[in-house]
Amino acid sequence: MSCGDPHETDCSEVLDHLYEYLDSEMPVIDRDKFQHHFDECSPCLEKYGLEQAVKKLVKRCCGQDDVPADLRAKVMGRIELIRSGQAVPDHDVTSAPQET
Repeated sequence: MSCGDPHETDCSEVLDHLYEYLDSEMPVIDRDKFQHHFDECSPCLEKYGLEQAVKKLVKRCCGQDDVPADLRAKVMGRIELIRSGQAVPDHDVTSAPQET
């Protein structure tokens, strides 16, 4: 997705880190760059608005459910693998190992 115009911060970088922006999990300087990008790029702003709405809906519908600590650890481990560019296993990391 791109509006076709050149930006200081590339659309692909913004979209790759959109949830970090939504969750305020990035340094302020990066948040400022992203905000500047959204001010200039309507397709990215639209995607941001959509993802923000989905996040609010999920929180409203599922926000009271407690997540088991082991599931959270597995999901966070998978996210770290993806962020580091390592190979991600094809099997479901959230399921228990199968007995053979």
